[in-house]
Amino acid sequence: MTDVGHYRRLERAYASAPVTQWYGAVIRIDDGTAEVRLPIRPEFHHAAGAVHGSVYFRILDDAGFFAANSVVTDVLVLTVSYTIHFLRPVQAGELRATGRLVHAGGQLLVAESQLFDAADRLLGQRGTGN
Repeated sequence: MTDVGHYRRLERAYASAPVTQWYGAVIRIDDGTAEVRLPIRPEFHHAAGAVHGSVYFRILDDAGFFAANSVVTDVLVLTVSYTIHFLRPVQAGELRATGRLVHAGGQLLVAESQLFDAADRLLGQRGTGN
């Protein structure tokens, strides 16, 4: 399905959410894919000075969630489970999460996401959700 109007509506909905505005995240959605970018701020850090895992989860889930939603026009899908494999910490720069739909069958959509830093190093390996 290629429905550019649908993708832009999803992007506007994402941008209008107060939590998205607080995080400062931006999203780009296409057919079965999504990319979320997030500038790192000091308030995202845990006591050891790196970005807290909840921030990783937020944008990994958003990338996968909207990759799945890109192919559904009548409802918003829900994330029912999610696993993240953390690989390395990050302290500054920008986070980039890419999501892609890997399975669509019946009522089940499965998407996976990956998280990168500004140097394109993998930070979170194959967050998967369905």
